[in-house]
Amino acid sequence: MKVTVLVGGVGGARLLLGARELFGRTPFPDSGDHPGGAHTVTAIVNVGDDAWMHGVRITPDLDTCMYTLGGGIDEERAWGRRDETWHAKEELAAYGADPDWFGLGDRDLATHLIRTQMLEAGYRLTDVTAALCRRWDPGVRLLPVTDERHETHVVITPPESPDGAQRAIHFQEWWVRYRAQVPTTGFAQVGGGSSGRGEPAQLTPEAAAAIAEADVIIFAPSNPVVSVGAILSVGGVRAALRTASAPIVGISPVIDNKPLRGMADECLTVIGVATTAEAIAAHYGARSKAGLLDGWLIADGDTAEVDGIAIGTAPLLMTDPSATAAMIRAACALVGVDTPAEGA
Repeated sequence: MKVTVLVGGVGGARLLLGARELFGRTPFPDSGDHPGGAHTVTAIVNVGDDAWMHGVRITPDLDTCMYTLGGGIDEERAWGRRDETWHAKEELAAYGADPDWFGLGDRDLATHLIRTQMLEAGYRLTDVTAALCRRWDPGVRLLPVTDERHETHVVITPPESPDGAQRAIHFQEWWVRYRAQVPTTGFAQVGGGSSGRGEPAQLTPEAAAAIAEADVIIFAPSNPVVSVGAILSVGGVRAALRTASAPIVGISPVIDNKPLRGMADECLTVIGVATTAEAIAAHYGARSKAGLLDGWLIADGDTAEVDGIAIGTAPLLMTDPSATAAMIRAACALVGVDTPAEGA
């Protein structure tokens, strides 16, 4: 069985822990130790949060998934490295280096340095990610949705603007520096394909194959706008999903119509979508009506009714991998996909 999951950062990483618990570990494709009949889990990961900072390329969602699955995440913060130190950050601040609102931990910085060296040597982000994962052995195949630049930028009215003029800033600045508490009017993807003709960044061949060959496709309970939404804005993704033979099921990112963490409500408000399970399902739309979903799993106690989408309920708190595995089992059952028996 081949499982493909569209994921963002923290919520996506926790869902992948449950997927690994349910389906077992996925070895590297070229390792030669993949047993016949084994299940595989492939994560197509958002790169909209990616940024250049202090001369290095940072990929927050890919790293959060890699560290979480590899046992190196700082579990209290849910991002960055465990047992982190901050000497480089302190020295950069002493030099007055900008941006001063973004902190790079020393252990995390090593990952960014290796990535940057490989990218500058001409390797694709897909190949760089696979190389980094050889150290962490995540047990899930992690794929960036695109190898090209596809950064999320945010149109805001800065509080320090004397005339109320708008400007676009990187998503990281909006999220980390302003905590999304600044007048905001929209989101845009900056970058584009390598052709230089103004085309959007394109889905990688590996990610396209993961969609085409899947037996089930799952939207993680990640931010619908800047995580899953940023993935969907990559060229070729929506077409690949709409023509996929596998059923597509999404898991709601809200419980009691509130996000558990992050700022999904602020993002949804900007695009005019209510922070409810029903409104988010309608935002994705039914695949039978030119949308994307066949099924939508919502939290016990929430309600939703969207024509063309099968709605199911289950506990959605990802308290541990076993609870998350049960949630994934319920999502798959909603679209008629059998999963391994409990304890198998």
